[in-house]
Amino acid sequence: MAKKPRLDKVMITQAAGELADQIGLEKLTLSAVADHLKVRAPSLYNHIEGLDGLLRELSLLGMKELNRRLERAALGKSRADALASMLLAYRAFAKERPGVYTATLRAPKQGDSEVQSASQAIIETVLTVLRPCALSDEEAIHVIRGFRAIGHGFASLELAGGFGMDLSTDESYQRLIAMFLRSVCP
Repeated sequence: MAKKPRLDKVMITQAAGELADQIGLEKLTLSAVADHLKVRAPSLYNHIEGLDGLLRELSLLGMKELNRRLERAALGKSRADALASMLLAYRAFAKERPGVYTATLRAPKQGDSEVQSASQAIIETVLTVLRPCALSDEEAIHVIRGFRAIGHGFASLELAGGFGMDLSTDESYQRLIAMFLRSVCP
């Protein structure tokens, strides 16, 4: 009989992410994760600090994955092309990993430097692309908020079935991106 792999925080977080993507983050429980891993729920507590600890780990996982996708999307592109590509990557991540993505929306707890650093890394990725646009620091933050609102808002509406008309959501998103980019970094 094959020996079960040793349980650890990474394995638990990955399994929880898969499950959250399938059933929704709001339905995620430690019992469900334990069942998914075919272990008893109390054994999870050796590696995570309850459901709050698991949600924190999912948030961290999601932020890191989102940032990697944004960085890859911007690679070799500049300014508007990079921002457009990053917005496409943002939407794709939210649609492909809906449970993990939802976990990224939680504001980091005060003093949680690891989660705050992961959040800041996403901001820095977008700021790097915006630098040639010669925006003030304040303008750049407003643009980053707009960037996030477009990516999140469109993907969230799409995932909730909010676009029922028989018209291409891809085209709508492309048009929204184009309108945004004209105002940001012509």
